[in-house]
Amino acid sequence: MAKYTKGINKVIKTLVLSDFFLQSGWGLIGPIFAIFITQQIEKGTLAAVGFIAATYWLVKSIFQPFVARLMDKTKGEKDDFWFLIGGMVMANLVPLGYFFSSQLWHLFLLESFRGIMMACVIPSWAAIFTRHIERGWEAFSWSIESTVIGFAAAFSAAFGGVVATFFGFKTVFLIVTILGLFSTWLLFLIKDDLFPKKETFSIPPVKEKQ
Repeated sequence: MAKYTKGINKVIKTLVLSDFFLQSGWGLIGPIFAIFITQQIEKGTLAAVGFIAATYWLVKSIFQPFVARLMDKTKGEKDDFWFLIGGMVMANLVPLGYFFSSQLWHLFLLESFRGIMMACVIPSWAAIFTRHIERGWEAFSWSIESTVIGFAAAFSAAFGGVVATFFGFKTVFLIVTILGLFSTWLLFLIKDDLFPKKETFSIPPVKEKQ
């Protein structure tokens, strides 16, 4: 196994692991979100479920190119890192907003906000990931990311409905936030690998005149 992972460095491993927990959390909502809307939200219908999902994707898609272009114009990875951290923290607090949602407009607002935050997360994650892939390991690195996300999707799809059945929607939303914030915390493990080291300058000693 070692020979298959020697080209996967710390930054790539951490990004993939972080994404695993992020996707595992949000994947729990997938199987139950439509049921939550139709049962817990006033005037919630299957048609509303579709429009709410569309709101997230439209907002994210509109904002994402502008955020990405802004990051490209800024040298270094400090901006990418903080866009990633800030976006993930705020996006992963959105499930807590579901706790207090009773009207459709609450969900439209929350999903619009999540769309903006994820417009910050996805380009910054991809930019850091792309820069740190070892030469000659590009296809394998992306395949590892895809494989891990596949495992996360399988896990969350299997257990999302089970957790909601036995413990309720609010428990699922809380787990999503916890996993998302843990995913964010993992990224601080690579902060020193992304930020340039500060150069230190020493003043040469003054030679005494002979």
